[in-house]
Amino acid sequence: MASLSVTKDESTLIQRARRGNLEAFNALVLQYQDSVFNVAYRIMGEPQSAADAAQEAFIVAFRRLDTFRGGSFKSWILRIATNQCYDELRRLKRRPATSVEDMADPDSDETPDLPDNSETPEQIVQQRELQRAIGQCIQALGDDQRSVLVLSDLEGLNYQEIADSVGTTLGTVKSRLSRARAAVRDCLQAVQELLPSAYRLTLDE
Repeated sequence: MASLSVTKDESTLIQRARRGNLEAFNALVLQYQDSVFNVAYRIMGEPQSAADAAQEAFIVAFRRLDTFRGGSFKSWILRIATNQCYDELRRLKRRPATSVEDMADPDSDETPDLPDNSETPEQIVQQRELQRAIGQCIQALGDDQRSVLVLSDLEGLNYQEIADSVGTTLGTVKSRLSRARAAVRDCLQAVQELLPSAYRLTLDE
C-alpha cells in the first residue's frame, strides 16, 4: 500500500504552489477534492454546504501552504476542511440538516452506482437498506466521534493522520473511534428488526 506521506511529485507541486503557481495548486485540488468533499458532506449533511466548505478549505490551504511542514498532505488538508465545517456548524448553531439516509438516497443523482453488477435486485435493495440504517446510526453520533469514524472507516486514514487532521492525541483518537464504533453497533442492534435478515446481528457476533 502506498504511503500517504508527500511524494516527490507532490512535494514539487507544493513548492511551486507556495510560489504562487495556481496550476500546481489546482493539480493538488484535483488530487484531493473528492476526499475533502466527502468529509465535508458527511459533516455538514447536505451538498451545497459541503461544496462551500470544501471550496473555502482549499482557499485557506492555499493561503497557509507555508505552514505545511511535511508528512501527510491529505491529513493536513482534511484537518483544514474539518475545521471549516465545524466552524460553520458552530456559527449556525445547528446540527446537520440532512440525514445520512437522505444523502444515501438511491434515487439521488449524487449517489454512485453500486459497482457489482452481479448482485440481484434483492441484494441491492438489502444493501441500500443497510446503508440507510448505518447512516442513521452514524448521524446520531456526536461531532467528535463522527469525524474520527468518517476519517478512519471511510477515508482510510491511520490513527496518527486522524490525530493530525482533528488536532488531538493518538489516545483520544483511539478512544473516540472505539466509542463511535461501539455506538454504531449498539444502534444497529437496537434497530436490527428494521434491517434485512441477511445483515441482522446475533448474540454470538
